[in-house]
Amino acid sequence: MTALGLLHPGHSAEDDYPRIEQLLGSDVRVDLARIDVGEDPHRVDALREMGAPERLAAGCEALRLSGAEAVVWACAGGSFVLGYEGAHEQIRALARTAGLPASSTAFGFLHAAREVKAARVAVAATYPDDVTRLFVDFLTAGGLEVVSARGAGAATAAEVGAWTVDDILALARDADRPDAEALLLPDTALRTASHIPALEKELGKPVLTATQVSVWEALRLADRRVNAPELGALFTREPIVQA
Repeated sequence: MTALGLLHPGHSAEDDYPRIEQLLGSDVRVDLARIDVGEDPHRVDALREMGAPERLAAGCEALRLSGAEAVVWACAGGSFVLGYEGAHEQIRALARTAGLPASSTAFGFLHAAREVKAARVAVAATYPDDVTRLFVDFLTAGGLEVVSARGAGAATAAEVGAWTVDDILALARDADRPDAEALLLPDTALRTASHIPALEKELGKPVLTATQVSVWEALRLADRRVNAPELGALFTREPIVQA
């Protein structure tokens, strides 16, 4: 059994993770430690506070006790708003606190884009424009070329949690460009686990979503590769690893 530990902000889209765990179809367990985030606005100051070291530390003990082999801060915005170097320091501190390999959803996007061999990407973000620009800056600092970015202006994670698949498809179509080799949907408040094949079929390219990437990044840290076609191209590039 491979146990993955995710530090999850609040409750938005938390039901994506049991769905992903089921679709992995292997001996993988996804454990959540919920972080009390107070307000959930998509504001830069609030997102910085959300990923404060003392907040993340509060969830680490529960994940250690669960037997987690790796821990991921499953909040893209609560990492990339710190900038590339600040986000690195955040996960270094998290690894020290947890005593485990650590990463975040933000870095998961960089690693996942490389995994699907996408150097040029489009960003379909639920965020306001200023937060979306910070994600673009983070990706650029990480070596990706962002050919298009759209922000939907959603004010809170709770608002995003009510989005339908039609809402997601509309944003994805608006953000996509022919020269983008993958499309990124960076908000972990967005329920996407059931929609990735439809999104990839519609766009004709890999689609990387925040909840999907968070679990994949934890698997990467735990040195596991799992074939799960219903989770999209990211999960179909390597054969199943037998336990």
